[in-house]
Amino acid sequence: MNEADRKQYLASIKSLDTEEFIDLWFYRPLGFRCALFFRNRGIHPNVITIASIFLGAAAGICFIQESLQWNMLGILLLMWANLYDSTDGQLARITGQKTRWGRILDGFAGDVWFFFIYLAIAIRSNYDPIPFAPEYQWGLPIWIMSSFSGFWIHGSQCQLADYYRNIHLYFTNEANGNEFDNSQAQRERFKETPWKGNFFWKIFLFFYINYTGNQERMSPKFQIFIETVKQKYGTDIPMWLRKEFRKGSLPLMKYTNILTFNSRFIMLWFTLLIDQLWFYLFFELVILMILFVYMKHKHESLCVRLTKKILEEDARD
Repeated sequence: MNEADRKQYLASIKSLDTEEFIDLWFYRPLGFRCALFFRNRGIHPNVITIASIFLGAAAGICFIQESLQWNMLGILLLMWANLYDSTDGQLARITGQKTRWGRILDGFAGDVWFFFIYLAIAIRSNYDPIPFAPEYQWGLPIWIMSSFSGFWIHGSQCQLADYYRNIHLYFTNEANGNEFDNSQAQRERFKETPWKGNFFWKIFLFFYINYTGNQERMSPKFQIFIETVKQKYGTDIPMWLRKEFRKGSLPLMKYTNILTFNSRFIMLWFTLLIDQLWFYLFFELVILMILFVYMKHKHESLCVRLTKKILEEDARD
């Protein structure tokens, strides 16, 4: 990669602070090449996102089959879907086609992939014997675990991880910090947008309001912190605060990455190989939840400390 391509490549990713090793080593370089390919053919990033939805859904359907060949095909399709998930964002950044619609659609794509994956886990494991109690089949419990994990645990973990990365970018990388949204702004946008001619956009906004609202409900101390920052500094955040926030937030980025795609993909691959898909749910419900709680505690503690520091500075002034 020559110097010009390297500069363009770096411009295509959000921030080295928030990128995971596997993404930097594999998905981002390959996604950049794909982005250049699609840019030269005038293909919009949202088209790539929609393609990833179908690829991820097809992967989930492949996982229903108790066949190594079908499962390997599903793994390849899921890797392809995730490659396009990287490509669409990189294409949007190098072409200046970043839109809120694209960001919402991008999040929706991942939800569709995992809907089919959890469905596959439940269908495939339904008649399997329960470990340590082989006289019983999974039956209803695997459906309850899959539904609970898919509709609440997975969503909460990924939403908060995504929120923390966008917060980190907001404080440390002004160029890529504009994806930090709040539910109040989305409600105003929803009210101001007429239904006529905007039906699908209104539906997307409705779900996005819930998405951002959930992020805010899971981070009460941060909400106090960001409100304190806005009241004290407006949008002109001082450098000392940016540096202090980055110092506390950067170590948590590894947890946000663990809670998103790659660790889940690796565990899914492993559980498919040993034909014990219930273990993927255990991994998500127990191991990832422990990381989730720890990450949330550390981030909220950081926000409490910095809020106190701002108020103390305000009192001295």
